[in-house]
Amino acid sequence: MISRRDFLQTSMAASAILGASSFGNWAKLAAQQALTQDQLLQFDTFGNVSLIHITDIHAQLKPIYFREPSINIGVGGNKGAVPHVTGADFRKLYGIDDGSASHYALSAGDFSALAQTYGKVGGLDRMATVINAIRADRPDAILLDGGDTWHGSYTCYHTAGQDMVNVMNALKPDAMTFHWEFTLGSARVQEIVESLPFAALGQNIFDAEWDEPVEIFPPYKFFERGGVKIAVIGQAFPYMPIANPGWMFPEYSFGIRDENMQAMVDEVRGQGAELVVCLSHNGFDVDKKMASRVTGIDVILSGHTHDALPEPVLVGETIIVASGSNGKFVSRVDLDVRDGRMMGFRHKLIPIFSDVIEPDKEVAALIEEQRAPYLDQLTEVIGKTDSLLYRRGNFNGTWDDLICDALLSEREADIAMSPGVRWGPSLIPGQDITREDIFNVTSMTYGKAYRSEMTGEFIKVILEDVADNIFNPDPYYQQGGDMVRIGGMGYRIDINQPQGSRISDMTLLKTGEAIDPAKSYVVAGWASVNENTEGPEIWDVVENHIRKLGTVSVAPNNSVQVIGA
Repeated sequence: MISRRDFLQTSMAASAILGASSFGNWAKLAAQQALTQDQLLQFDTFGNVSLIHITDIHAQLKPIYFREPSINIGVGGNKGAVPHVTGADFRKLYGIDDGSASHYALSAGDFSALAQTYGKVGGLDRMATVINAIRADRPDAILLDGGDTWHGSYTCYHTAGQDMVNVMNALKPDAMTFHWEFTLGSARVQEIVESLPFAALGQNIFDAEWDEPVEIFPPYKFFERGGVKIAVIGQAFPYMPIANPGWMFPEYSFGIRDENMQAMVDEVRGQGAELVVCLSHNGFDVDKKMASRVTGIDVILSGHTHDALPEPVLVGETIIVASGSNGKFVSRVDLDVRDGRMMGFRHKLIPIFSDVIEPDKEVAALIEEQRAPYLDQLTEVIGKTDSLLYRRGNFNGTWDDLICDALLSEREADIAMSPGVRWGPSLIPGQDITREDIFNVTSMTYGKAYRSEMTGEFIKVILEDVADNIFNPDPYYQQGGDMVRIGGMGYRIDINQPQGSRISDMTLLKTGEAIDPAKSYVVAGWASVNENTEGPEIWDVVENHIRKLGTVSVAPNNSVQVIGA
């Protein structure tokens, strides 16, 4: 007798063959001129339940360029597994033609050239068009937002998230969960959450003093759709006080809390849930491990690590869906739920090609309304770039190289550090750099650019600590983003060594001398989690640097030698 897992694997294979899984017809189209909105939205409606997943928008209201990473190293059991496959290997894995629309959307290679052909991606008005089209086909589809929504832009910073709240409310989500939202401060988060017309979920958001669930963040919500009783369980980012400043939200504690997740799954099943969906901001590898430990979850909608995967991944009997970031994709998942069980699915990762998808007029007008008071500041040209500016990659991105150069120059430092955050759009060669562009890669509520003295020994401790947050073979100990970016210094890293032994050969680039553990160096950085950090805002530092340069050209960065990838 065929097992349910075998049945789901057959469903996955059949969906891929039929073209309803992954990217469907647009994967083989060779040029933008061949793309149409109808082709992007084509979907063979399946089963009786539809989920719509968006995540990690990072306050990007307007269309942008966004380059996927060219390197994404997996460790332990995840080495060589998706999402840790990039470039030509990724295209081969999914049968993607070089130069195609899917190459541009899902892979980093030839990005600048392909950007000229296929144009910008995203824009919440275009996402609204896609969401409304799915709802027209399946009126009771459930729209779920995976978080990192009220953070990451000039207008979001200056309105304390209100611009995104206003526009997202117009999209009418059914539920969301959280991460960077908490860096607005707990009082502001509570104010917004209490006004939301949809559920704010987090089974792992607890009161820090009493270690009890927080009332305004219920663990789950039930929906009746397609004759099916559905439970959606929220999973906020587990490592908030480690990755972000805990003093901004001292009332709350987080954690993975997979034992509580199992209890919640059992509880909703006991109340008659026929389909259990986890709306997660764990990150993909953490979700895979959680799926192996918690039984009874049918679907995990994964966020945080910004992975865009054209097909779900099956762990046991749980399918995991990754929907990218920055408004670049919308995922549609159709499910066949019968006799209290999820028996099959179809999935499509829909790319938001902004030149192809017609913007929703009402949402477009609302976006312009949010931006209007700030338009002069947003559009002021600060400089120009001759280089592709991108953020992503485990060790460097040209945006962060530029930020490090600004810190070295403007703060008169020996060494610069820029956090390895994943958010931030790209700019292609020849583009103007506006103030909005700078804020898109620097905007946060703790953006002071500090300048301090650190010993060589302490700098190594920092690098070792961050490296373990990324390359610990146990996903539950992977608490960071990508590696902290370093300016003015080179080093060697063996990712397979234990904590304390990964970093070596630290070198001060301007002299070529080895970093002396006992010597003090002037270090400039930003995004310190320490309260009362002093210094100018990072966006002002970067703006001043770019104004002096006029035209930016970022040299190739070969200062990090990686062993064991």
